[in-house]
Amino acid sequence: MVKNMNNNTQNSNSMFSNRHLFLLLIPIIAEQFLTSLMGMVDSMMVSNVGAAALSGVSLVDAVNLLVVQAFNAMATGGVIICSNYIGQRNIKKANDSARQVLLVSLSLSLFMTILGLIFRNGLLSLIFGEVDADVMRASQIYFLLTIISYPFVSLAAAGSAIFRSQSNTGLPMKIAIISNMLNVVGNAVLIYVFKMGVAGAAVSTLISRAFNAVVLLILLRSDKNEISVRDYLKIRPDRKSIRKILAMGIPNGIENSMFQFGRLAIQSSVSTLGTITIAAQSMTVILENVNGVAGVGVGIGLMTIVGQCLGAGKRDEAVFYTKKMIKWGYMAILISCLIAYAIARPVTMLAGMPAESAKQCIYMMGWITIIKPLVWSPSFVTAYGMRAAGDVRFSMIVSTLTMWLCRVSLATYLIRVAHIGAMGVWIGMFCDWSIRAVIFTIRFVSKKWIHKVVE
Repeated sequence: MVKNMNNNTQNSNSMFSNRHLFLLLIPIIAEQFLTSLMGMVDSMMVSNVGAAALSGVSLVDAVNLLVVQAFNAMATGGVIICSNYIGQRNIKKANDSARQVLLVSLSLSLFMTILGLIFRNGLLSLIFGEVDADVMRASQIYFLLTIISYPFVSLAAAGSAIFRSQSNTGLPMKIAIISNMLNVVGNAVLIYVFKMGVAGAAVSTLISRAFNAVVLLILLRSDKNEISVRDYLKIRPDRKSIRKILAMGIPNGIENSMFQFGRLAIQSSVSTLGTITIAAQSMTVILENVNGVAGVGVGIGLMTIVGQCLGAGKRDEAVFYTKKMIKWGYMAILISCLIAYAIARPVTMLAGMPAESAKQCIYMMGWITIIKPLVWSPSFVTAYGMRAAGDVRFSMIVSTLTMWLCRVSLATYLIRVAHIGAMGVWIGMFCDWSIRAVIFTIRFVSKKWIHKVVE
């Protein structure tokens, strides 16, 4: 059966050849890797300002990720809807949906910006409690300036998603390269030349995010695109289209938000371990993000693939390509984990981290390099395919339960009660990944994850 399916997907009727898959995935992986790499370089620069600065930025990034994931969830809803319409060759509805994705993304981001500006200091105090005064001061400065960038983050996520839904992954990658380079150069100038410290890192981030969003919106206007969005000021709400986007986006948003709330709960425990351990955990998170980007890229690409397959009514191909991407995910994670571990020690040295922080970071990276390649792909790549097929509620429920009942609870116990330090975070995470992998594999084999997304 699998052999026959394999043969079918290689013939002239196949939607995606291997060459097409590589052309689709490589820019996404490159973009994800570059973004994580530039984030690591940023952290190295901030680390040279001092451990308090790095700790402050990492604490704020934990909050910012919660908001950014909500934006990405709306963008994900856009990918699913638009790619399904493209699979149906209904370009008009794909264009109409893209306009609504941009409208929803902008509205959500403005709302989050206003809330953030009003409650920023109280939120930091509520989440992180009694951290060092220097750390809190750095957090407040960085948080204020990054809040202002929320609309740009949201519109850039939506714009990139719209391009990806039409299999154009190269353009968002090129813009991301320029944007990230602007960020790094800006950091270097503002931190080292103008001595602005954490404020310099935040200003540079704001400028690069604004550039990313504006350029994407300009390029979306081209009539060379399958989806071309013009007259932005004339976009008006379409309730039916918005409901479809929200039906896909809200469960993803809840899942991502619960994930980030869980990270904040864990970060709250980590923040009690002292500046040295906070810095070690912060750099470990950055390196772990780097070793996961290839797998994330495979998953993001899979959403476009499955969406277009199901839009064209080719369920068997959706199943086949999901299996294929899970295998590719295993290979991608293994290679990237080995690379990240190889650069861990040089990175901690270049970042000027205290010796004890560097030692803790490298120890945790060793365990991540062993466990992650074994369980990450079936626990995450599978879920990307299921979401693209409209199975967003199941993914949301499973991910939320494993996050809180396993990762958060276990990590909190290991840190606050068992006193094993930041390694408790990763033990909890390993358990979460493993349980999730088993559940999602069972769901995938059952084929109950394939739904009708659009009419």
